[in-house]
Amino acid sequence: MPVLVMKFGGTSVANLDRIRRAAKRVGVEVAKGYDVIVIVSAMSGKTNELVGWVNETSPLYDAREYDAVVSSGENVTAGLMALTLQEMDIPARSWQGWQVPVQTTSAHASARIQDIPPANIEAKFAEGMRVAVVAGFQGVSPEGRITTLGRGGSDTTAVAFAAAFGAERCDIYTDVDGVYTTDPRISSKARKLDKIAFEEMLELASLGAKVLQTRSVELAMRYKVKLRVLSSFEEQSDAAGTLVCDEEEVMENRPVSGIAYSRDEAKMTLLSVADRPGIAAAIFGPLSEAGINVDMIIQNIAEDGRTDMTFSCPVEQVKRAEQAMQEAKDKGDINYHNLVADTDVAKVSAVGIGMRSQSGVAATMFKTLSDEGINIKVIATSEIKISVLIDRKYMELAVQALHDAFELEKPA
Repeated sequence: MPVLVMKFGGTSVANLDRIRRAAKRVGVEVAKGYDVIVIVSAMSGKTNELVGWVNETSPLYDAREYDAVVSSGENVTAGLMALTLQEMDIPARSWQGWQVPVQTTSAHASARIQDIPPANIEAKFAEGMRVAVVAGFQGVSPEGRITTLGRGGSDTTAVAFAAAFGAERCDIYTDVDGVYTTDPRISSKARKLDKIAFEEMLELASLGAKVLQTRSVELAMRYKVKLRVLSSFEEQSDAAGTLVCDEEEVMENRPVSGIAYSRDEAKMTLLSVADRPGIAAAIFGPLSEAGINVDMIIQNIAEDGRTDMTFSCPVEQVKRAEQAMQEAKDKGDINYHNLVADTDVAKVSAVGIGMRSQSGVAATMFKTLSDEGINIKVIATSEIKISVLIDRKYMELAVQALHDAFELEKPA
């Protein structure tokens, strides 16, 4: 039978009633003749609760134990979903990552999937199982330890399963009915996109849009997985949601497709660093080893052999970054006078494949922010995106103003 992958996010399985509603959607697809692989997240809010307990217990925690704790939320959901389907007389079984097995790297809290051998689940399908309910977000390392894939990792799990099993498509069910030009909670003018290019979705995901995890879009693009984003709270139709696809399939041709934001950013500056060949490697090597997700980087012009180095990272990684820099300084690998952390900033980004062929996006963006009295702290660009760091208190104003400036509420 053909295989369909269905992923349900935390809000879609937030309680038993929502799990029953999701199970009914699964039942519809089973009735159509599919063998279904259901990927589930933890119930809404559960992962945050578990992470909070870990941080309260040990601020500089052992990442292996972090994974053991936070992966448990998905296990609960998988078991409850399988039981619900069984009550509907649908042969279903729950699967934890190690049982599949979802083989990953050993990078705890940010592991990457290396392989998903299909034999175990396929054998159960052959025996009559119709639905495999798999705990998303988790896998097993070569050492046999539980790993997690980073926040939003259930999306990655779903796309990886779709690729591994040659699924007809991968449907991602969430609390929104598709991908919007920006967060509808911030701008009432946000418009749902019928289609969006893989590259645009990849940028939006990496820049703070929480509809899909970055790695899941990378995998979908690489393996040409047919990916749809749908709402679990609305009536389903074949034309529902947003299709994430190749650039050639997107009809709209405008310079900017969406405005993304990331609220929980920090700007860190190493003041008066000794300027010498290899200093960047000496700084960012330890940060990488500490698992710090560095984004924007700016180095000032050197004066008298000293320079300032600024970078951004998630605000929850500031303490770990400070520790990594202090250890590097103590070893004599780097020499700086002070490390200043600004934890009250946000990142706002304009994204669009049309930037490749249309000029003036940067000028419009900077003038719009200037007109609103918003100061830009850091700028970073790529072929299809422009990102700025600004004071967090201006984030929503910036998103709304940029959405209006690029007229994203209007179809192309």
